[in-house]
Amino acid sequence: MFELKKLSPEALDGARDKAAQYRLLNHPFLAESICRDILEVNPDDQGTLVTLCLTLCDQFGVEGGATVRTAMDIVEQLDGDYDRMYYSGMVAERMAFSILRRGGMAAGEVAYDWFVKAMRHFEAAEAIRPPGNDDAILRWNTCARVMNARADVRLGHEEAGRSMLE
Repeated sequence: MFELKKLSPEALDGARDKAAQYRLLNHPFLAESICRDILEVNPDDQGTLVTLCLTLCDQFGVEGGATVRTAMDIVEQLDGDYDRMYYSGMVAERMAFSILRRGGMAAGEVAYDWFVKAMRHFEAAEAIRPPGNDDAILRWNTCARVMNARADVRLGHEEAGRSMLE
């Protein structure tokens, strides 16, 4: 086993920039590694925790990629109720999109449940959002538009008469 090397505190700003760049270049495993290096030096770095959460979401549906639980473990480390609600919604929304990309039997029905869960988190975030921050509304509307536009994204648990997440 190799022992990981620790970043110097002076290198953290540059490392944050690299993590963001790798994420935008669709290299989530590289971005995740950099985020984890930063968090070894500064475990409460909120910006890096957010980047790590989104990077983990980028791996949904990829073999060997992250799980919802792994992403939610990061969300739970965020300061503030708004951030925890908003990013919980992001995790659920990203999972819904991952399921739709992967396809398969009942994918739309499973994605529906994830979209509903995301929308609940976005509504909770909206209720406590900072003034001038409508990000939760933007995300809620995105979920609603996908659900309105796609016939396959629908409630699939008619026997229960409600979503399994209710």
